[in-house]
Amino acid sequence: MASTARPASPLEVRGGVAPLRAGQGYSFWLRRLHSLSGIVPIGAFLVEHFVSNAFATRGPAAYAKQVELLSSFPFVVGLELFGIWLPILYHALYGFYIWYRGDSNVAEYPWAGNWMYNAQRWTGAIAFFYMVWHTWHLRFTGIHLLSHPDAAFGKVQMEFQSPLAVAFYAVGILCASWHFAYGIWLFAAKWGITVGDNARRRFGYVCLAIGLLFVGVGAATMYSFLNAPIEPNGAMQMTMSNH
Repeated sequence: MASTARPASPLEVRGGVAPLRAGQGYSFWLRRLHSLSGIVPIGAFLVEHFVSNAFATRGPAAYAKQVELLSSFPFVVGLELFGIWLPILYHALYGFYIWYRGDSNVAEYPWAGNWMYNAQRWTGAIAFFYMVWHTWHLRFTGIHLLSHPDAAFGKVQMEFQSPLAVAFYAVGILCASWHFAYGIWLFAAKWGITVGDNARRRFGYVCLAIGLLFVGVGAATMYSFLNAPIEPNGAMQMTMSNH
């Protein structure tokens, strides 16, 4: 008799370690908060960040104007602290804790659930360290972009003068895109938005498309920085502003 088994979607989990663990007591609420924080505010910030960076495809002036718009928000440091940095810190640290307490068994039981579980943990870890490095270099070293948004394009270009930095940017974009896309799939399953195998399978294709879209936007943005003529970097901008 011919098999009637349907193919699994790219993000569908079968067997292995279940990605959805309810937990008990405080663990239940901490896991729910961890899941929610990955969508709001972190996911919302990721979407905004990719969209804002995509203005680089329209040239240095458009990118500088977008940076100036974001830096003009009232209480911008407080918004970053409570809306971005602290949620990311909680999401990352609790994610590491989940990883520490989990059992993947990839070598012994190479099922899709185990591989997806491990991929989500590794991409999250890489994306976290990438964000720390990226934020430190662009926000806290060299010229202050909140005060000099016109230097933003050139400052990113100077980062890209190092092949290692370009490679790290590419890996960081890929990991963040995967982690967010699969995180949406997990969120929908955990919160009862997608009920049943068919709904989760179909939504898996949607999440795959979201991940590929993010990778495409990130690649186009990187190409814009690499392909454009070198803009004045931070040190040159400060020198010119003093004359």
